[in-house]
Amino acid sequence: QVQLVESGGRLVQAGGSLRLSCAASGRTFSTYAMGWFRQAPGKEREFVAAISWSAANTYYTNSVTGRFTISRDNAKNMVYLQMNSLKPEDTAVYYCAARLTGTGVQLTTTGYYNYWGQGTQVTVSS
Repeated sequence: QVQLVESGGRLVQAGGSLRLSCAASGRTFSTYAMGWFRQAPGKEREFVAAISWSAANTYYTNSVTGRFTISRDNAKNMVYLQMNSLKPEDTAVYYCAARLTGTGVQLTTTGYYNYWGQGTQVTVSS
């Protein structure tokens, strides 16, 4: 079992940067693959980025490639999403998710994850 708590979301101007953090409970964090998803008003939750348990593999949706970077610190039970060159269309609630021993392209799908945080709001003004 793992519990996830996101933080770092706020209002930011277009072109700005934010770093989201996700704190995970549990002593087996290093065995979980982690993902970031987002949900804008009136839209379905969508994949943003994912990282394997070892950090050897990362995945990004096309719209954030080159702007966002996912990383993890297994010693601190943390996963991060560095977001640069933010756009108004990045506005959404951002969720952290975990999958025990998750791997591969399945990490890009919402239904693959076992655990979810409550989300943090990111608003990008134009």
